[in-house]
Amino acid sequence: MARVCQITGRKRMIGNNVSHSKRRTKREFALNLRTKKFWSEEQQKFITLKVSCKGLRQICKNGLSATLKEAGQKGYVKNI
Repeated sequence: MARVCQITGRKRMIGNNVSHSKRRTKREFALNLRTKKFWSEEQQKFITLKVSCKGLRQICKNGLSATLKEAGQKGYVKNI
């Protein structure tokens, strides 16, 4: 599961570099991913997730357990 946010499921995007002469070459728009440890009060242990900044905002807004539950229903997080 490299370069995929475990909370939002976001992946890299493919686009074009466009030069001044309008010549197009392929490029990659990478995510702002961070590997971060979160303390889970329910499980009483640290959980390590690969999270984008948008995923971090969701965790701050909704809480860790609610966000993990929602991500698990969508199939983004496994075995947590």
